[in-house]
Amino acid sequence: MSTLVTPGSFAVPALPGATNTVLASGDCRDVLAEFPDECVDLIVTSPPYADRRRSTYGGVAPDEYVAWFLPIADQLHRVLKPGGTFILNIKENAVHGERHTYVLELILAMRQRGWLWTEEFIWHKRNAYPGKWPNRFRDAWERLLQFNKQRQFRMFQDAVRVPIGNWAQNRLRNLGKNDVVRSSPATGSGMGRNISNWVGKSEVYPSNVLHIAAECGNRGHSAVFPESLPEWFIKLFTREKDLVLDPFMGSGTTVTVARRMGRRVVGVEIHDDYYRAVRNRLAERENTDLLFKSGGGVS
Repeated sequence: MSTLVTPGSFAVPALPGATNTVLASGDCRDVLAEFPDECVDLIVTSPPYADRRRSTYGGVAPDEYVAWFLPIADQLHRVLKPGGTFILNIKENAVHGERHTYVLELILAMRQRGWLWTEEFIWHKRNAYPGKWPNRFRDAWERLLQFNKQRQFRMFQDAVRVPIGNWAQNRLRNLGKNDVVRSSPATGSGMGRNISNWVGKSEVYPSNVLHIAAECGNRGHSAVFPESLPEWFIKLFTREKDLVLDPFMGSGTTVTVARRMGRRVVGVEIHDDYYRAVRNRLAERENTDLLFKSGGGVS
């Protein structure tokens, strides 16, 4: 049965041996204030971009974006475990014909607040919408910024290995003398490599570019993750029963994927229609360990 949780009695689920889910309706700044310190293993989220989704989220002006997001980032920093990771999906938009710098400004501001900007992943949208603009091409990629609280963090790289590819079948069959040492390339770049390191391997570590098609059916939301996007990061940074947080739940993709993968998960959504849609969908499909919290009372 689903459990109803009243404001003030909210708690991060911690039942041993269970896949628990909390769906919270309200402003993530208010909901996160009820979290204990250092309880979350992974944060994966995509907040409203500047001046985007104005009809549903009101829109945040690019010049005001950093000031709007920093209080949220401070709460996320507080609730994240020392070895945890924060993945932020965000992309600058064009203003008056040029890219705005609010994402770069946000990165610098978060670093001043104690975050480490550890890595940047690129989500290449293989099915980006075609179009024609007078001064730019179609937008086929988005940023996924990785932030951490310390240099040593939990990371399970073997969980995201990929097939080595067909190139290895012929290339590794007959190695020359320069293939078994770290030889310098003819270009003089100094970026030498030892080809023999690939011998006998069927899988290798991926790059930081993720080639994933964008979600085609929007499921009633103006911007939807493809499920394989949060899945990749959940594999990389968590184990079963770890706690995943999405403070901008939207259509609930991260919540749905984390549940399927055996993680505990908290999803927070300020837009009541989206919150109820996710709540109803999960309650209908899986009548187990769902906790509901509403910012305005029992839901």
